[in-house]
Amino acid sequence: MHRNRFFPLLIAGTLIILANITAFAQHQKVKVATIAFYNLENLFDTINDPEKNDEEFLPAGANHWTSERYQKKLANMSKVISQVGDEFIKGGPTLLGVSEIENRLVLEDLIKTPALANSGYDIVHYDSPDGRGVDVGLIYRKRDFTVINSVSARLNMPGEPGWKSRDQLVVTGLLDGDTISVIVNHWPSRGNQPPYRAAAAGLTRSLADSLYKVSSRAKMIIMGDLNDDPVDESVFVILGAEGREPKVKPGMLFNPMWKMFRNGIGSLAYRDSWNLFDQTIISEPLLNDKSGAWHWYRTKVYNQPFLITRDGQYAGYPFRTFAGGAYAGGYSDHLPVYTIIVKEN
Repeated sequence: MHRNRFFPLLIAGTLIILANITAFAQHQKVKVATIAFYNLENLFDTINDPEKNDEEFLPAGANHWTSERYQKKLANMSKVISQVGDEFIKGGPTLLGVSEIENRLVLEDLIKTPALANSGYDIVHYDSPDGRGVDVGLIYRKRDFTVINSVSARLNMPGEPGWKSRDQLVVTGLLDGDTISVIVNHWPSRGNQPPYRAAAAGLTRSLADSLYKVSSRAKMIIMGDLNDDPVDESVFVILGAEGREPKVKPGMLFNPMWKMFRNGIGSLAYRDSWNLFDQTIISEPLLNDKSGAWHWYRTKVYNQPFLITRDGQYAGYPFRTFAGGAYAGGYSDHLPVYTIIVKEN
């Protein structure tokens, strides 16, 4: 097995993109916002919730999830978040979608950590009916983003009234006076058959179409752990996330991660290959409306060396909290992804 081959490829990509972004910032007078997504890999508290399947994440549970381990998890997550996009904005992204969180409390604990306490973050969160009790949420910097509206959209499967999954979170707000909407996702896992992710993609598409119906120039960012790659049918066909810029027309969606995936970039590793399940996808106006308005500049995977396992069986893989059933004390089995949007003064 050749797990170590992943690591140099990711770091090389980081250095190239960093050079391009730095040159851009030096020669342009722009406002910059970082819009990110991070699967926090089972951010559970240590309190038993009888309404949720959280037994393995209790002090006496299978994972021996003690207060010490919980606090270390919070510190690890906040360390990563505080650095995402810091080429431009210190202290963390302007908007951050998250998944695999147990409840609002863990997000409140997260934004109170020393690494994030001065960032001025607030939270949008709704409880989902997911069987494991995990939700999605949005963390946002209050001084930069004003929430206008939020809604939690339920994912249902026809003919399966008892089936449960994560809701999709839609948040609309003002970013420097411009209306921006985000849709935060965590589609059904690969343990479920493709029709479930197809249904999730259909729901996301209907939410995007609803925003387009309100305004044909709606600026939106779809983000999340989609459990499918940019080239898979759920993303490319059903959601309609086109990866080739010239083909993106009004009313369509642009997936900058389509080309990244085809170039071998990923956000999680499985059986010695990379997947790019974690994605940020933008509406057409963010791609083409560039005169005095927010528009897309770059999309990246945050892949710093400390997030990669250095040695052992999982060398070259993301450095996660648990590996092979044992506590490793790492970060997440996913890498964060983020999109840089800019607005010329």
